[in-house]
Amino acid sequence: MRPTQPPELAVTGLSDNHQGGVSGVVKRAIVIGNGCAGAENQCIGLVRSLGLFDRHLYYSVARPSGGIYRWLLWLPISLYKKLDQFISCICAGFSIKASESSGRRSGIRDVFEVADAKKIAAMARRTFDKSGPLLVVASGRDTVSVASSIRRLAMEYVFVVQVQHPRSRLERFDLVITPRHDYFSLTPQGKRQIHFFLRPWVTPRKPPGRNVLLTTGALHNVDSSTLRNAALEWKDEFASLSKPLVVVNIGGPTRNCLYGVDLAKELCGMLHSILWSCGSLRISFSRRTPKKVKEIITRELRSNVNVYIWDGKEPNPHLGHLALADAFIITADSISMLSEACTTGKPVYVVGAERCTWKFSDFQKTLRERGAVRPLTGKEDMVKKWSYTPLNENAEAAKRVIQDLAVRGWKIEA
Repeated sequence: MRPTQPPELAVTGLSDNHQGGVSGVVKRAIVIGNGCAGAENQCIGLVRSLGLFDRHLYYSVARPSGGIYRWLLWLPISLYKKLDQFISCICAGFSIKASESSGRRSGIRDVFEVADAKKIAAMARRTFDKSGPLLVVASGRDTVSVASSIRRLAMEYVFVVQVQHPRSRLERFDLVITPRHDYFSLTPQGKRQIHFFLRPWVTPRKPPGRNVLLTTGALHNVDSSTLRNAALEWKDEFASLSKPLVVVNIGGPTRNCLYGVDLAKELCGMLHSILWSCGSLRISFSRRTPKKVKEIITRELRSNVNVYIWDGKEPNPHLGHLALADAFIITADSISMLSEACTTGKPVYVVGAERCTWKFSDFQKTLRERGAVRPLTGKEDMVKKWSYTPLNENAEAAKRVIQDLAVRGWKIEA
């Protein structure tokens, strides 16, 4: 884990009020991420909703990449340190620098030498009387062991929130926040899709307990304040665009939502069919978008003067799109992009939902039942608007954290 600033300075210097520990006022937070922007943004979104964004410290638990490590992604993060120590011992016997390979660092030293759960727990205990309880928010499989260890070592001084389902032993956390579709395996439809002999190995195995908050979509780093600021930042660049402004967000295939050039061609056909009703069309690709998909869509649409295709260079217009678009078209693979768009209350059209399987299909079904999304058919008139009750996951999650803190006699500093 790597802190963004010296831990002692960042944590004890957050507030001039030194009575927080006595009154149980939470004035600070730690975010533990796994190096994945999607997972870390969920933590940041919750911290922001709790009013602690400018008083949080960030740590990252990231797996080393390259070499032998690319074949060991299935290993728990806790075993990587032991593996690194073993490799280092072997390399030392041959006078080889284990932290270097062809002039490049393996990255494993950066992961484990800066901080650990014991140090964070010790800091929470040491600074409790002066700075109050410590809120810990973590997300991603690789953060589970760190976050749970912090709670085990400093249970009376911290409140630990694990975002995304940790798969087992949920009692290790004060609160688990996870989408409802993570429990798809326990539904009648989910059970029918699992072979009888495989059911003992599929998690979760038990219904959600009292320390679990179920959401419709994913938490994210977008709220009304973020959208207002983005609207101000991008309004001049978007001012000349004809209305309605339609934003197309294209992700990439996943294990439970497979597609390729066939969907790209289908999407191009539907976009050509609706262009007559679009004032402007802006297209963005994600890092997961296959090269061939990008090439097909770019080739088919770049010649139209009303179409803009983001080249991937900074600044990223994503927040500007969320703030100023009139409607969205999004591929079904991205739960994060759909969750963000559905918080705006604007029309959201989905492409490729019929290709989703397992819990992804359950997520799509839930959004349709809420009236939040509709499938793109190519027959739409994008001038016509429709509405729904926006998703409000961040606010609901923050409310639950505040309620659970109150049970312990704690509260968030106003």
